[in-house]
Amino acid sequence: MTPEPVLNRTDEDGIATLVLNRPRQYNALSRELLEALHSAVAAIAADESVRVVILTGSGRAFCAGHDLKEMRAARDQREVEALFHSCSAMMQKLVELPQPVIAAVNGIATAAGCQLVAQCDLAVASAEARFAASGVNLGLFCSTPAVAISRNISRKRAAEMLFTGDFIDAQTALEWGLVNRVAPHEALMQATRELADNLKSKPREVLALGKALFYRQLEASLGTAYGDASRTIAANMAADVAREGVDAFLAKVPPRWKG
Repeated sequence: MTPEPVLNRTDEDGIATLVLNRPRQYNALSRELLEALHSAVAAIAADESVRVVILTGSGRAFCAGHDLKEMRAARDQREVEALFHSCSAMMQKLVELPQPVIAAVNGIATAAGCQLVAQCDLAVASAEARFAASGVNLGLFCSTPAVAISRNISRKRAAEMLFTGDFIDAQTALEWGLVNRVAPHEALMQATRELADNLKSKPREVLALGKALFYRQLEASLGTAYGDASRTIAANMAADVAREGVDAFLAKVPPRWKG
């Protein structure tokens, strides 16, 4: 009997949906699943037919973090470090991906699972979802999740999540800025698809350059950020896509973008 894949991909109308598929393990990030995510993200980056990516989990959980059984079975520290480096590289690939990525958080998102939510560009949560940087409760500080979480929510709130390991509910995650929207559990994918359709209606190349600029300027000084942003928007303004959009706005007609 052929085992089920640990990651499933479906494509529909320019939207690629990736489903973490280890439901019995609460979609924990095993070596195999991380490798599958690396491959899927690389394939999507090269696929111009994909306009938006949705990432969600199968079963009751979104993602419960790293596979602790696998890590405890590792032969030495170098093997464990390689797993964390792989995960960190995958998280960075999500940022580098030209397409926007939406997390559809269908259940618990703990430790690296919470990191995954934070690292996605946008997130829609089920009203039943819960979030925690829970490693500290196991004697394992969520060091790598701290990178993404602290770049999403305020310092004090990030410290509370990381230092206590306590769960927050979906409404709190919304108020703190960890997610963008909360939907009834049964309407989660519908709400996520509505957001994806909104993004899909924008010019692909403009979202790609805008996403890249957004993350670059966050890590830059104010002067460097404004310099980069000025050059980016000037080049954007000279492109056909902006000429069409501005001319259509001035003529009070819908823009006729290609693709």
